Amino acid sequence: MDTRWLDREQLGAWVRLVTVMELLPGVLDSQLRRDAQLTHFDYYVLAMLSESPEHTLRMTAVAQRTGATLARLSHVVQRLEARGLLERFPCADDRRATNARLTEAGWQKVRDSAPGHVETVRQNVIDALAPEQVTQLREITDAILSRLDPDGARAALYTRYDAE
Repeated sequence: MDTRWLDREQLGAWVRLVTVMELLPGVLDSQLRRDAQLTHFDYYVLAMLSESPEHTLRMTAVAQRTGATLARLSHVVQRLEARGLLERFPCADDRRATNARLTEAGWQKVRDSAPGHVETVRQNVIDALAPEQVTQLREITDAILSRLDPDGARAALYTRYDAE
């Protein structure tokens, strides 16, 4: 099979995307560490719980929604639990499963952290784009996601804010 090398235009787009993927997590992480004493992943876990009924999810659902392995998630949840931001308890429907639930302190942490996080996202991504570019960004990411998530296993995460 012959290698289909990228042309200059494609290579330029690819390298820019890789650079964004490398720089953006650090920007998000720095702001949250400074302002909320959370990593971006910590915040993501808390945010997923905050958007769930009764602020509770099975650990396997949190792992699926965040794209984390259960081992990584368990470590992060243990750290957040030690800080009093969430609690774990056996699932009533399946005693083999464990649930995670935001505590009141965790819910407050999400509410306190969200404005700074949103402002960082706005300053570094959304406000850098014209309205039509935001639409294009969504279309571009949808096209990429159709390849990365072909069966739509994570679609509920990225389509939940779509207009009805």
